[in-house]
Amino acid sequence: MKRWTKWLAALGAASLMAACGGGDDDSPGTLAGEATERGFSALVAAADKAGLVPALSDTSASLTVFAPTDAAFDSLAKTLGFTDATAMVNALDSATLAKILQYHVLPARKTAADLVAGGATQDTLYTFEGAAATLALDTASGVKITDEVLNVATVTTANVPASNGVIHVIDKVLVPPGVLNVVQMAQANPVFSTLVGAVVSANLQGALGDPAAQLTVFAPTNDAFAAIANTVAGLTPTQLSTVLTYHVLGSEVLAADIPFGTPIATLSGQNITINAGTPATITDTTAAPASIVATDVRASNGVIHVIDKVILPAL
Repeated sequence: MKRWTKWLAALGAASLMAACGGGDDDSPGTLAGEATERGFSALVAAADKAGLVPALSDTSASLTVFAPTDAAFDSLAKTLGFTDATAMVNALDSATLAKILQYHVLPARKTAADLVAGGATQDTLYTFEGAAATLALDTASGVKITDEVLNVATVTTANVPASNGVIHVIDKVLVPPGVLNVVQMAQANPVFSTLVGAVVSANLQGALGDPAAQLTVFAPTNDAFAAIANTVAGLTPTQLSTVLTYHVLGSEVLAADIPFGTPIATLSGQNITINAGTPATITDTTAAPASIVATDVRASNGVIHVIDKVILPAL
């Protein structure tokens, strides 16, 4: 990446030797040096723009970095509408990139064995609402990591040594809470591709991506849309907009704050009722309720709750 090359030139020969391990070919370099040496171009470019290279070059540090491949960065970039990772890094501001990358770093050196011993949730360096954001780890077979948007990344190469920590290579970019808006969060997980397509068709992406809004979105999965594909295909643009806004509340309502049993107004102008239970369900105008299968996916402008059925208003 051009930006990384410029950073190396400015840093000078002495700093470069320090980042790469002081010139001893048998010793690993720092996290920054190893990422550069091993070709993590998109990660390095993002770290450079985010101002995190000094932290990753700090010889007194002891960190764990989950390092997405360039292919992983390209994949996220394309789902968010960028041509490639370079375009995404160029477009995102330094603060946003810093939050995303901090979500990939644990504040201690943890080998794969340490990750197994560390439990099902582990703190990252990214702070959200005053607390360390966590990653969910499944170590039953290898190491799999679930991020905020419910994507699962796999550690494809573990225990890459660095002088100031360890790198684990992963096949997806981890999406943190509170950084992307609700539309972008849906874009980031392929299970919501039908929902995203419908939102674009109804020209609602601007309203749902409004940074000034605080929304609650009940997000049906692709399977939920497939179950009523014929119904959706027959909707007029106005009806489609009504259906989609029936899934949206005009304020952020976390799972702990849901007023069970009380009619709640949606942006469509019609009410839904959320019923307590395991799982909680949503009553719409049809006989079959929708189950809430995942809650509190936090976006920058609200929250997403995942549901297994498209809820239908009166049309």
